[in-house]
Amino acid sequence: MKYRTFLTTLVLFLFSFNLGIAIISVTTFKDTVNRAEEKSLDEHYFITSALIKDFRAVESRGIDIEGSLGSLLQPYSYLSGDKKVKLALYRGNQLVYSNRQEIVLPCRSVEPPEEGNRLVSIQESDGSTYVLVSGKLPVPYDFYTMVYLYDTTDAITAWEQMKNMLFFAGLILSSLFALGLLLLLNRIFKPLTQISQISRNIAAGAYETRLPVSGHDELSEMAQSFNHMAEEIQSQMKQLAASAEQKQQFVDNLAHELRTPLTAIYGYAEYIQKVVRTEEDKLFATNSIMSESRRLQNIAYRLLDMATLREKKIERSKVRMQELIGEVEQSLSMKAAEENIQITYEYRFDTLFCDADLMHILLVNVIDNAIKACGPGGVIKLIADLEDEHKVISVQDNGKGMTEDHLAHITEAFYRVDPSRSRAGGGAGLGLTLCQQIAVNHEAELSFSSEMGKGTTVKLIFTNSQEA
Repeated sequence: MKYRTFLTTLVLFLFSFNLGIAIISVTTFKDTVNRAEEKSLDEHYFITSALIKDFRAVESRGIDIEGSLGSLLQPYSYLSGDKKVKLALYRGNQLVYSNRQEIVLPCRSVEPPEEGNRLVSIQESDGSTYVLVSGKLPVPYDFYTMVYLYDTTDAITAWEQMKNMLFFAGLILSSLFALGLLLLLNRIFKPLTQISQISRNIAAGAYETRLPVSGHDELSEMAQSFNHMAEEIQSQMKQLAASAEQKQQFVDNLAHELRTPLTAIYGYAEYIQKVVRTEEDKLFATNSIMSESRRLQNIAYRLLDMATLREKKIERSKVRMQELIGEVEQSLSMKAAEENIQITYEYRFDTLFCDADLMHILLVNVIDNAIKACGPGGVIKLIADLEDEHKVISVQDNGKGMTEDHLAHITEAFYRVDPSRSRAGGGAGLGLTLCQQIAVNHEAELSFSSEMGKGTTVKLIFTNSQEA
């Protein structure tokens, strides 16, 4: 595009510039010729008028004009002193006087139009250019024809030199213009060239590449807009890469989680089929198969819950905290009693704008994880209170706690702080992932704080405004 613009602009400039020079040259040439013709006509008229008076004066004295032509025309020889003017007098077609014997005229030059009109023409002879004016003398001397030639060779030569100088100057100016135009277009198109190169780099994966920004003109604004677009692309690509990595990790973890129970189920089924065992052995194998099947069922349900949350918008309503806490307590009381763990519930606001079923799942999962983290005699506290005008539900335990590394990954699918314990309890590492998804759907923030040997605190902070 740059070279196409360069060639188009240069051709238009050269055409316009040379057309201007040609017009100036033609105008100057016409002006030179017109001035020479006007001078020649004036001189011809002056000589003719003076010569008629001389003829009449000679005739009045009774002297023959034919014998006196040389003396009558001699006074006008001063006009040819610079050898630029030539005079000739014809009687009919016969030359009777000439101040320059070398004059050779075409026949039509001595046959001017009738009625006293004069013939003006441009003649070339022996490399010289003349303005020729011929005209018959008035009656009764109309059988004479006066021919006046004015040498315009010098004027034409000067015009040709001026024309050549103009075209030479035009050639120099055109070269300078072409160079300047090329430099200007290089500067103008430089950002476009950089954009093209950087676009290719970005397409090749160099998302951090940016355009240099300088000045405050339209080009700098374009560079800023391009850099902003590149930043957005880089951000999107990072998100896509992170999402792809998470999905791949999810698939890898899911394959790992499915392989273990399926291997156990197949092994126990083969154990029952191929070997004669006692009823007690068969019962043990059957219980193991059922346990692993429940584990697969638990994974399937959790994955289904997360898929459902991602695909549809939840419907929230005002839920009484007394009913919500009561249902959570009912679900966990038996397990807490079996583990000899005390759970206390406190709430200092009456209602919560949420999906009751999903909030029940979230609280049960969080408290269930707290039960697993505590040993016999452990204490778990659920407290619902207002903090900085936001409703907050916190679950605190005095269990073994977690390190900062574990806290950074506990909401990832299939992640376990204690893999062996989780498998033994039937967990799939999906509980807190589901809780995180429920919190996001409620426009809430799920945060974790923990200290090794002192316990863990989970907070669900509702960042959107809710009526107390």
